[in-house]
Order: sequence, then C-alpha cells, then structure tokens
Amino acid sequence: MAHIHRIVSPGRTAGTVLSETGTPLVPPEDWAFLPAGDAAITKGVKARGVTWVVRERRGRREISKGIWAAAAHILASQVEVEAKRSNPEYDRRRAKELDRREAKQKTYVQQFLEEVVSFLGFHPRYQVEANLLAEKVTAHATPVGSGTVARTSRIPVARRAEAAVIAWMRHQTTAYDVMSIARIKGKRREIRGQLAAQSVSLLQAYRQGWDIAETCPLKIALG
Repeated sequence: MAHIHRIVSPGRTAGTVLSETGTPLVPPEDWAFLPAGDAAITKGVKARGVTWVVRERRGRREISKGIWAAAAHILASQVEVEAKRSNPEYDRRRAKELDRREAKQKTYVQQFLEEVVSFLGFHPRYQVEANLLAEKVTAHATPVGSGTVARTSRIPVARRAEAAVIAWMRHQTTAYDVMSIARIKGKRREIRGQLAAQSVSLLQAYRQGWDIAETCPLKIALG
C-alpha cells in the first residue's frame, strides 16, 4: 500500500510546520519528529504510514530536516532496524557494501578526472597544468554528497566534467563570488554565461600553447 508523504517546511515556532502554501500546521498529538540522518529508520517509518517530510531550502538546494510521523511507527522502525544491526550478518553485509561503494567511487573519480583532462585538451606544453587543474576540479566536484554537477546522473560524464571545470573557474578565476547581482529573473544566469565565455577564452590560450602571462587568473589559481 502506498502512503502519502506530504512535503512541508519548518514552522516559525517549535512543534509546527508550514504547508506547501505557507499555512501553519500542527502535527497530530500521537506523532513525533524523527530527525534526518538514519535512512533505514526513515524508510521503515514511511513504509508504515503517512508522514510529513520537512525540507528546508538553502540557496538552490533542498535540505531534509527529518519527518513527522506516528510515534508508534517511529518506535517500531527503530526497534526493527536495531534488531537487524545487532545481527553479526548485518556487519558482514554492511562491510561488503561499503567496500563496493568505495570501489565504485574510486572508479568514477578516475573516469571523471580523465574526462576533465580530455575536455581541457591543453597543448603538450601545458600538460602539467592540465593535470593539476583536473585534480583540483575533480577533488572539488566528485565527493559523495557534494551536490555538484559531477554527482548527477542526468547528463553524460563528459558534460559533467565540462560543467565542473567552468564552475570551478567561475569561483577561482573570476570575481563572481563578490559580485553584486541584481535580483532580476535570469540575471544570474546571464552573468554566469558571460563568465563561462571568459573561462573558455582563457582555456584557449593553454590549448593553443601560447605564452601565459604571470597575471593570468588561471595561472594564479593553480599556484
């Protein structure tokens, strides 16, 4: 049976939430709040009945704060999960799963690094710089949970690598982070487009093997 999981936001006072339209709501008396952090328990609670999923927007991201649900469902899920985790077999399977995820992450990081180097396409004269830039971009973009474009599966890895390079350069080689951008719809995207064009132009000098000035923003960023 599918249960309804209503999306709400934190309320202005303790023990309350705001509906999708901003209306204050008070959870039923027999409900309790389960903070985010344990996916297994949360999944068990959702499988047992209706929940209110509390999400808070921070910039362009939505952060899960936890769920409101029947206190009995939360307790039952906690007991069930604890019983599974106390079984020695759980530890073995958990360790195996962590090893699998780590191996998968290492493979992806290497693949992403290679895609970044390929996108950069620097002249052999600047291969050292290409490798250094690729390492910096990859280190920033690939950690699990980073929320960067490198973690999305909606676009090919090659496009993720390109977007990650442009994003890294926007923050490291331009004044984007200190710009005062008017709160006009589409203005921030317009500025990003202009800065992306500047970044591509900057990369072109390295691709062509031209002499690079000491004042080059990318050279400075690479140290």
